[in-house]
Amino acid sequence: MTTTTTTTRNRRKLRTGKVVSDRMDKTVVVFIERLVKHPEYGRYVRKRSKFKVHDEKNECKVGDVIRFMETRPLSKDKRWRFVGFVDRAR
Repeated sequence: MTTTTTTTRNRRKLRTGKVVSDRMDKTVVVFIERLVKHPEYGRYVRKRSKFKVHDEKNECKVGDVIRFMETRPLSKDKRWRFVGFVDRAR
């Protein structure tokens, strides 16, 4: 039984994004921006996704690039948990 729980835990999604807001308590808002080719015109278009990430120690600041992982629902909008820093803002 323990092998199935470790297998499912390892399949959780990991993302990397930039913190755009840290005004909430224990929560940061993270943007991921990617380029996607438009199906009809062929031009590259910026697509943005916004995530609310749980930050237990309030250590993330605006401008930080962080890694975060999928977790159980923590509130109405929060389904992601802070893992670590990729790059700290100055």
